[in-house]
Amino acid sequence: MTAVGPEEPGEPGRPVGPVASGCLDAGLLAPGRAGSAAEAATGDAAFLRALLDAEAALARAQASLGLAPAAAADAVTAATADAARFDVHTLALRARAGGNPVIPLVADLSAAVGDEHSPYVHRGATSQDIMDTAMTLVSVRTLDLVLGDLARTERALARLAREHRDTVMPGRTLTQHAVPTTFGLKAAEWRSLVLDARDRVRVVRDGLPAQLGGAAGTSAAFAVYGASDTAALVAAYARELGLAAPLLPWHTLRTPVADLAGALAFTAGALGKTAVDVLTLSRTEIRELSEGTGGGSSAMPHKANPVRATLIAASARRAPQLAATLYGSMAAEDERPAGAWHAEWEPLRDLLRLVGGAARDAAELAEGLRVHADAMRAHLDLTHGLIVSERLAAELAPVLGRARAKDVLTRVARRATAEDRPLLELLAAELDLHETELKDLDLVALTDPTQYAGSAGVLTDRALERR
Repeated sequence: MTAVGPEEPGEPGRPVGPVASGCLDAGLLAPGRAGSAAEAATGDAAFLRALLDAEAALARAQASLGLAPAAAADAVTAATADAARFDVHTLALRARAGGNPVIPLVADLSAAVGDEHSPYVHRGATSQDIMDTAMTLVSVRTLDLVLGDLARTERALARLAREHRDTVMPGRTLTQHAVPTTFGLKAAEWRSLVLDARDRVRVVRDGLPAQLGGAAGTSAAFAVYGASDTAALVAAYARELGLAAPLLPWHTLRTPVADLAGALAFTAGALGKTAVDVLTLSRTEIRELSEGTGGGSSAMPHKANPVRATLIAASARRAPQLAATLYGSMAAEDERPAGAWHAEWEPLRDLLRLVGGAARDAAELAEGLRVHADAMRAHLDLTHGLIVSERLAAELAPVLGRARAKDVLTRVARRATAEDRPLLELLAAELDLHETELKDLDLVALTDPTQYAGSAGVLTDRALERR
């Protein structure tokens, strides 16, 4: 269990660097998760901690049912308390022989507890029992962190929605101005997605189960070792870990992993929606929003890049492919597949890290977001009043008839664009406002975009009622 030191010098021209476990991946290419709590919660040390917790819980569960001496359970628990006695890097190298790190870990743990108690280490279990359970523990612990950041994000977005309930801005469809909306409604919609993600993550977290089925999911060895009720052993094991007790061993029934993949991918996408909106509205020529602390440029001193939104958007683009690998692993042959469960480990860790980092960044983004209401108001006039053409069509059709109303609006709309003139001015000239049927029309009010936000305020209020 001696720590491995630096690499020996290699061939000329080849990089030489440390291979100690803490230096293998510092997140140099992953700024979205670097330094996040989720990164630490999913690192090799965290997985080792979870593997040790699973082994200790198994010994305690068996002791609680009289299937192992209490002294053995105490010895295993004591040996697993200090994870530093087990070297992660050497475990990883030795895992190549059997295809998973549990096999060398059990050997080291057995040596640590001594000959008297070693028969009760990993007793009756198989490697996948411990790997799956550790994966579940790491996921639960990371999801707790994600939920904390989603709560921060939700609170910040609720504040923005309340403050800007009536801040009118252009609504955009297919990249073009459509009709007015409000920033309050946009923020409330972002918050709704965050709450949808929160609810899905909570359900998955609370349902993630322990795994314990033995060699082929029949629990046969546990019966040999004296368990008359193997379901009671599984329940005791799950209680020790704070996990759900499964109805069946799920070696090849990968519903928990698939549900986890779906919740994480959804969360990445939900946060990604906010991010891409912020990126669009932060463009120099739009600048209706800006990040509280934008990032700098290596070449252009004037820039304040929307870095938080950029990293969230990057996570949203990667997450679906990682989830696809986990879904693909559901096609798991026999009672334990070759390769399917092995394929889950790295993409699941990446997915947890991506979402954990994105949730951290989303909280920071929402809490520091700057809203430029003056720019939003100015942009309502970019189309010279055409942003309310839908309203004018609805108001004029009953008075002029649909055909004439469409003809008039089409003609003045083209002129407003071509001549760079206000729609109000052209429309007033086009229509004889002294005609009886038009005398009650207030064109100034009808062409005011701030008075055509529909039910945006009511919808915002309704959305904010959700807890």
